[in-house]
Amino acid sequence: MFGKASSSQLSVSLGGSGALSHVCIQHPPLRCSIPGSKGLFYDDGNKLILSATSDQVFSWKTVPFASHAAPTSDSISEGPVLSIRYSLDSKFLAIQRSNHEIQFWDRETGETFSQTCRSETESILGFFWTDCPKCDIVIVKTSGMELFSYDPESKSLNLVETKRMNVSWYVYTHESRLILLASGMQCKSFTGFQLSSAGIIRLPKFEMAMAKSEANNKPVLAAEDVHIITVYGRIYCLQVDRIAMLLHPYRFYRDAVVQQGSLPIYSNKIAISVVDNVLLVHQVDAKVVILYDIFADSRAPISAPLPLLLRGFPRVSSSSFRTGSKDTDSSEANDMSDHETIIYGDNWIFLVPDLICDVANRLLWKIHLDLEAISASSSEVPSVLDFLQRRKLEANKAKQLCLVVVRTVILERRPVSMVTRAIDVLVTSYSNSIKTGSYFKGIKSEKPPTPSVSNMNISTSVVDESIRREDALGKSIKHGSSSGVENESLNRSPDFPVSDPEENVSLENSNDHHSLGTKADTENFTAGETSQSEVQKLSSQSQLVGPSNSPLNASISENLESQAISASISPDEMYSFVFASVEEEMAGDPAYFVAIVVEFLRSCNVERIKVHPNIYVLTIQLLARHERYAELGLFIINKILEPSKEVALQLLESGRQNIQTRKLGLDMLRQLSLHHDYVLLLVQDGYYLEALRYARKNKVTTVRPSLFLEAAFVSADPQHLAAVLRFFSDFIPGFKNTADHTTYCRILNEMNSSIAA
Repeated sequence: MFGKASSSQLSVSLGGSGALSHVCIQHPPLRCSIPGSKGLFYDDGNKLILSATSDQVFSWKTVPFASHAAPTSDSISEGPVLSIRYSLDSKFLAIQRSNHEIQFWDRETGETFSQTCRSETESILGFFWTDCPKCDIVIVKTSGMELFSYDPESKSLNLVETKRMNVSWYVYTHESRLILLASGMQCKSFTGFQLSSAGIIRLPKFEMAMAKSEANNKPVLAAEDVHIITVYGRIYCLQVDRIAMLLHPYRFYRDAVVQQGSLPIYSNKIAISVVDNVLLVHQVDAKVVILYDIFADSRAPISAPLPLLLRGFPRVSSSSFRTGSKDTDSSEANDMSDHETIIYGDNWIFLVPDLICDVANRLLWKIHLDLEAISASSSEVPSVLDFLQRRKLEANKAKQLCLVVVRTVILERRPVSMVTRAIDVLVTSYSNSIKTGSYFKGIKSEKPPTPSVSNMNISTSVVDESIRREDALGKSIKHGSSSGVENESLNRSPDFPVSDPEENVSLENSNDHHSLGTKADTENFTAGETSQSEVQKLSSQSQLVGPSNSPLNASISENLESQAISASISPDEMYSFVFASVEEEMAGDPAYFVAIVVEFLRSCNVERIKVHPNIYVLTIQLLARHERYAELGLFIINKILEPSKEVALQLLESGRQNIQTRKLGLDMLRQLSLHHDYVLLLVQDGYYLEALRYARKNKVTTVRPSLFLEAAFVSADPQHLAAVLRFFSDFIPGFKNTADHTTYCRILNEMNSSIAA
């Protein structure tokens, strides 16, 4: 049971932060109030919130999160309840009755059986179901870890294996399939196992760093100070050092555990959340949240610390929200409970990745990022775009924000170098999404509405209200021996099936030589990263959190799930929603805008991305409109503007005022072997005899003879008309029997008669 904390229109402003918050919780919450309830429990394996009464267990699904979800129920016998979990196939219900007994229900038959400790000297710290092929359930005791399989014939558990060791408490998340067993006087020595569908992997034993407070006074690491999280498919353990006021991240490999730098903390009470691969560090005492993007090679937070806000509470302004149970407020809504406006209440339990349970009031909140507010809080445009491109949960909104940001910086005529870096971010992200296939999966799976820049304001509106932390709900599955069994932490897997075996994570060797930390890693997180020597170097140097090594990684299927929708922007979208609209609003010398377009073309060329001809056509129009024909010629000759029919036709159109430009268009048609169009244009320009020679040489038979005959007739030269007639008579079978032949022979005779007269 949860005890105390275990430890619209888019608006973008590029000047600074006017945001009230970057994270929020959305009203209404999921209300889990059941009369006679003994408390709330969290089943992270099945993503369920559970409430037990004397004779029933009620469960609510948390994925997908719905505030009005109705509970389902199962009947149980009366007795104490320390912890509850359903099996991954939902066939069994297990309830820990005491520190020595776990009771099991067969949901189909209603039959029960129990598993008890063999010795009075050991006690049960907790248990969890697993999809490991070797066992079905793991029971953690103070004497070690026992693996059991269910025998349907005897209807009991068979002991498969025992891992003997002294255990003070443990931490486990179903998402990572990783369990850490704490031991030692200071509880800072850890043994880790990963129990996945691929088997059991034992991690090397390691110790966590702890600062000394005073001489002869050694601090003891508590279960609430250790958090297992999954970020970009990689598994981290975060350790709170309250003496040093630091948060230490650790990365796991098959053969090494590497500390990757430290993050400062500013509160004695810390909670952890993960939303869309963004790490949220809740400074509970200070009542603010700090956001980190661990994928970026920087320990700097994404933005300034801001409060967690409540959004959507009816008839209550954000200024009236209370920030603690000691505050009072007389202006609460009449029909809403007073406790629903308390932020960072004493009874809040934070579930990794993104849930908050208000244990006392039986409420469950889901945390959300406010991408619009985050975008508005930084003037570092390339960094903002890089951050937005990695977002998956609200990929379509992230895409729209990216389009607005790029459009804004161009209209504001920001330095070309800065705009170039911003464009490089978008083009590289699109290139990676094409290589991994995530861009097409997004189109196929959801087909998000095409972002319309015209519907995006460039103002500064931000968020309403607030969000969450991790430390609580069952201590993030951190269990303390002194406090009995405390439940597990929620894992970050928004929409995958309850017991999907493919959602496992896999450990990789630390000496695998792969490059994690490239931009492609945003889409593919299962590559190894550094050699053993580099791991040792990292460990000794305590590098900052970043994509340095790649040990414990989420499964491929889970990665693909998160990539179902992509925020990547294609060249066509850049043209339609940025360049085309910006061109209409920009006036004066086109040099700046042309420079931006050229940089975009350069970036696409580097990534070998095909650009839609409309962008080339736009460039020609800009240069021709301001009579910069010399530059236009250089763009064509140097292949900055790639040859295409659309480009050639635009050159011909723009060349009405410049013969050399028109000639470039004709030459491009010929180079592209667009013989029909080339012949037509020669005839149109009066070069019908040259067109005839070209048509004969290249066997162009699709142009109507009447066009040539009419052009010859207009020239009023009977010799030319006779030559054209002779050409078609000799090279087109049956031409002499056509109406054109008869008509123009008569016209030729009349022309000759008039000359003779």
